[in-house]
Amino acid sequence: MTVGAYDIRMVNQLVERESAFLDRLMSEISKVIVGQREMIERVFMGLLCGGHVLLEGAPGLAKTLTVNTLARCLELQFKRVQFTPDLLPSDVLGTVIYNHQSGTFTNKRGPVFTNLLLADEINRAPAKVQSALLEAMAERHVTIGDQSYDLPKPFLVLATQNPIEQEGTYNLPEAQLDRFMFKIRVDYPTSEEELEIMSRMGSGPEAQKPVAETVIGIEEIEQVRKTLDEIIVEDPVRRYIVDVVATTRRPGVSGLSELEGFIDFGASPRATIALLLAARAHAFMRRRGYVSPEDVKAIAPDVLRHRIILSYEAEAEGKTVEQITRQILEHVQVP
Repeated sequence: MTVGAYDIRMVNQLVERESAFLDRLMSEISKVIVGQREMIERVFMGLLCGGHVLLEGAPGLAKTLTVNTLARCLELQFKRVQFTPDLLPSDVLGTVIYNHQSGTFTNKRGPVFTNLLLADEINRAPAKVQSALLEAMAERHVTIGDQSYDLPKPFLVLATQNPIEQEGTYNLPEAQLDRFMFKIRVDYPTSEEELEIMSRMGSGPEAQKPVAETVIGIEEIEQVRKTLDEIIVEDPVRRYIVDVVATTRRPGVSGLSELEGFIDFGASPRATIALLLAARAHAFMRRRGYVSPEDVKAIAPDVLRHRIILSYEAEAEGKTVEQITRQILEHVQVP
């Protein structure tokens, strides 16, 4: 696909116009959240792409507060479910209730019927609950009794898991992890950021905490989603995305013989689609109407992190998915 300079200029103007709200959005969120800009961007990009996000990080890193604040800024409905070992699928999806007085059954919708659902500590729930939620994520509708209900638009699941506690947890199977567009590692704040957090939050419970204001609504979000489809991805960049994903499957064939035996399973075609969509969203966040290889490189670690399964040999040698992803991105020829 060859695109002329006129087309790129037109799309650039469209993106510039539609992305005018981004500075104000980040400004409003920063009233409440200190730092964590990459996490905020990735969560918002997931919302724009319709891709679910898995957040992994220690407790107390503002994961819940970030999602709640983003929902407020975008005028979206937000619900939170604390996943526990005794949780049932009906606690998330909904259930059928019998009314003794009228002798009738009614369907009660669960917390999954919202725009932003925070599945807190998803790895603490048993497999049956995880599967029920992941099916709803994929199908975008839920069946309660004999009736099916479409989930609201937009609908995004943000699941969190704690990497430091393994007792009493049920790890998500690799096939189910693949349904998340991003897996984001949430890190600790810098010293300066932590000083600012202490300054803001260190006062008593009666102190006035900052509140973020609404920036855009659902209609504007849908318009931005349509704008993403207009962002240009030329054939060399599309080929680059395919080459990166293919190298995760057969590194030796792609000339990375040093990674032979380190990867048991590479990324699926779902990763290829996710890379394309996320690269468009990343270009939009940078106010560009076209995708560059740098957009792909920037988001590839978050897209591939949970999709590359390392071998025992790799783990024995201390290799990490981040290291292998970096080697692949350095090796694959950039157009």
